[in-house]
Amino acid sequence: METFNTLYPFTAIVGQSHLKLALILNVVNPKLGGVLIRGEKGTAKSTAVRALSGLVPELKVVNLPVSATEDRVVGALDIEHAIKTGEKKFEPGLLAAAHGHILYVDEINLLDDHIVDVLLDAAAMGVNTVEREGISHSHPSRFLLVGTMNPEEGDLRPQLLDRFALSVEVGGERDVQERADVIRRRLEYEQDPASFAQQYQSEQKEMLEQILQARKRLNGIRIADDMLELAAKIGIALEVDGHRSDITLIKTAATLAAWHEQEAVGLEHIQHAARFVLPHRMRRQPFEETGGMEQRLQAVLEPALTV
Repeated sequence: METFNTLYPFTAIVGQSHLKLALILNVVNPKLGGVLIRGEKGTAKSTAVRALSGLVPELKVVNLPVSATEDRVVGALDIEHAIKTGEKKFEPGLLAAAHGHILYVDEINLLDDHIVDVLLDAAAMGVNTVEREGISHSHPSRFLLVGTMNPEEGDLRPQLLDRFALSVEVGGERDVQERADVIRRRLEYEQDPASFAQQYQSEQKEMLEQILQARKRLNGIRIADDMLELAAKIGIALEVDGHRSDITLIKTAATLAAWHEQEAVGLEHIQHAARFVLPHRMRRQPFEETGGMEQRLQAVLEPALTV
């Protein structure tokens, strides 16, 4: 957890390129549907999410603790007040606070399944509805949902995994120089946060401008029929249930194209998007590790990429 008033700059984070890109894509295209971050502790997951709010001034981070009750999450209706006065009285919850911002759930796999269902429903519908004793209240609820989890402490149900648009696996750096940079930058930051942030100010502004330009470009990205058919073939070949993955794959590919200043979705965007969209939706074979799933994915993509 950050303990300084000045946030660690997003552009100062060493490595973790997949994690950073997954977060950026959701900021460029808020309709994607969030990120699930899986991996060991101490790998900059929380730092990256908080740093994102420092990069994009309009965003703040709302934390949802695993101990939160349903009323704390969705808000509460005062039934007694309604009976006495005939007027609704609604106490907003975390979903109201997170509207237009980032809702961050550390160790989301430890949340009650019912709470996770509520979160994902609100994220998908853009509305939070609370009903008690025949009284209901609704309010807009659009947010960037970011969940983290350590798979060794239990997984999410497949139905819930499927609701996250993107997923990334994170781990500690294995390159000696990059690992040394992680230490060096952290120590510099802790010594003088304001001065450290100043060093990255121009990079921060440049990245924010890239995000804003990509947003403008997104609606104009062309998607040819052969790209739609490729997305469908990939879903069938990998035996992914339903059509949500196909749609998310195309939306992610289009967002990647916008981010890379392209005018149309290409094979490289589909290939890149597949690695964010499909791994957490693929049926894992008994005793299969992540590497085995990557090989299956590559086996499906290679024929299309060599046409």
